[in-house]
Amino acid sequence: MKTTYAFDLQGFPAGYSLWATALLGICIPFLSFAQEPPRPDIDINQFISELFPVPPDDSEELYEALLQLYTSPLDLNTATPDDLAATFILSEEQLRSFFDYRAKAGALLSLYELQAISGFDIYTIRRLLPFVTISAQAVSIRDALKNPGQHFLMVRSGKLMERQKGFAPPDSNSNATTRYQGPPFNGYLRYRNARSGAYSFGITLEKDAGEEIWHWNAHRQIFGIDYTSFHAQIRNRGRLKNLIIGDFQMQAGQGMITGAGFSLGKGSEVIRTVYRSTTGLKPYTSATEANFFRGIAATVGISARTDVTLLISKTKRDATQEPDSVHSGITTSLPVTGYHRTPSEIGKHNVLREQNIGLHLLHKLPSQTGQIGLVMLRTGYNSFIQKRDLAYNRYDFSGKQNLIAGLHGDYRWQNMHFFAETAMSKSGGTGAIGGLIASIGRKVDVSVMARHYARHFHTFYGNPISEATRPINERGAYAGMRWSPSRKWQWSAYFDYFRFPWLKYQVDKPSNGFDYFLHLLWKPSKRLNAYWLFHEKHKQVNDPTAEDNNPSLIRSIKRTAMFNIDYEIPLRCAFRTRLQYGGLKNGHSKGSNGFTIVQDVTWHFSRLEISGHTAFFKTDDYDSRQYVYEKDMLYAFSIPAYYNTGTRHYLMLRYTITKQLKIWLRWSQTRYSDIEKISSGLNEINGNKRSEAKVQVMYQF
Repeated sequence: MKTTYAFDLQGFPAGYSLWATALLGICIPFLSFAQEPPRPDIDINQFISELFPVPPDDSEELYEALLQLYTSPLDLNTATPDDLAATFILSEEQLRSFFDYRAKAGALLSLYELQAISGFDIYTIRRLLPFVTISAQAVSIRDALKNPGQHFLMVRSGKLMERQKGFAPPDSNSNATTRYQGPPFNGYLRYRNARSGAYSFGITLEKDAGEEIWHWNAHRQIFGIDYTSFHAQIRNRGRLKNLIIGDFQMQAGQGMITGAGFSLGKGSEVIRTVYRSTTGLKPYTSATEANFFRGIAATVGISARTDVTLLISKTKRDATQEPDSVHSGITTSLPVTGYHRTPSEIGKHNVLREQNIGLHLLHKLPSQTGQIGLVMLRTGYNSFIQKRDLAYNRYDFSGKQNLIAGLHGDYRWQNMHFFAETAMSKSGGTGAIGGLIASIGRKVDVSVMARHYARHFHTFYGNPISEATRPINERGAYAGMRWSPSRKWQWSAYFDYFRFPWLKYQVDKPSNGFDYFLHLLWKPSKRLNAYWLFHEKHKQVNDPTAEDNNPSLIRSIKRTAMFNIDYEIPLRCAFRTRLQYGGLKNGHSKGSNGFTIVQDVTWHFSRLEISGHTAFFKTDDYDSRQYVYEKDMLYAFSIPAYYNTGTRHYLMLRYTITKQLKIWLRWSQTRYSDIEKISSGLNEINGNKRSEAKVQVMYQF
């Protein structure tokens, strides 16, 4: 039998929380620390879908960043405001309350103590628990290795049941003889041994369907399996705050120069998404085969409040290269798909050498009020980069070297948080971003942000908030508001205006646009919640009826509406129903419209969890396709596009064989009623259904 204790002090005078702390300080030493609340498994799909009901373009990076946060929980006794802000869970008022509490009461003794902090309700604490922990004291690496917080080996594989054209014998009636070089199954292996705040060691191996099982080319950094990633990290060893060897990323400032982490896109979290937390160096464990450093990096404390980070990276990147009389060969594009299935794709695999040298100097202001930082990154290639000679590429990067440097800072005053960053690249192009987040009492939060990225601003690892996929050739302004009149109701909205001073792909004139978002959330109880949202985006695109020598633009309008309801009986079952509509209209055209109806069910038993999903969809064409989150295996995600008319369903089982061993089985199928072939090219399937089977095994040491 375990003793459980908790406090609910909402509505009591502020002094009561200090009395509760004193009581906890007296009682907890006599209780077993095993009585901490169990760290719950997280349904990543549900967590992400609440923040971004309309899936962002960089979904895989978003999932991986969240998993990083989940697998390396924050120690609440050493976490900074930026660390906690990166979870997107706490408001500015809650952040201030937490650090005021920690400054007055000292180190937290138990996670149950969160209930004694002003402004922390049960709903917030439940969302925060998967991402935080409390360490009693710092331990040596030897002791940490004996008691890791995470130690597992995981293997996953899957295969499409229907044969794609790329795996079929060459057609004698066709001139196309290219086929995929490897077998039709994919494979994924991941090993991780880590303890939060102390060390991390990990290996990730991955091959896509159609890629060769084994190919060794050390010169191209291909070590057998198509993609191999490794990292070793130690943390908090005196002045050495962080040391990583292998693959890593870095998040500094607003992501103008180095942007990585759980901080992508515009979604229903209309307040915190405008701010990027400075979380520093992070191991890279994703299977996404681009946008990471490979080498060595370290963060050293040069004084009590000043840290310096140095990084050196030498890696290979995929590239499309062509002969050139001036530069004896040029690189025209840098593919990031990660596919190496055909001779053409294999020929581009890791042929470009890239070197990076970076510096980040960070000074923290007293009393957790803010920080000031300097960031520099020099990138060099062994091939001349030159995009194709097209008008919209005129100001894009060309050359072998790029240097970018910038300043960032933020300051917290009461319930207001100011932030800004500015940078300049070697070309002379500038980028700047600045904004404010404020809590107006406990019911209203607001955020404003303005951004400017010059047409010749070049940043290769930057990821600040932007409308385009890259922060270049854009100016914009954003405003968001969240109103919580009670614990049961929450209303959110944002408006974002953007302008592109130069041409873009398929936009042959300077253009502009705006989008707005409305979101209403209802939480009548712990078991039931529902939300409704509406999102509309206006952009300018080329008029297809205009003459080539006289381009003109028309207005493109994309709309999304959604109603979602969740009901859960804890540890027994959960139900989710979603109705979703989407449409796209260009100029005076009729437009394209579509909708989908989705039902999800999950049942929990002592060792078995069963998840099922069924959906009906109908769209006019691919332009009105519907993206829907699906529950998937741990460390995997699924956001398929529904288009035309058909049904989609899946069944997934998770079985706990022993305390250390778990197995997942998943089968899914999409069946269309109005087409005879699915996809095109080498991905083409002759028929009207697409089925996939996957299996995953995880052993926890």
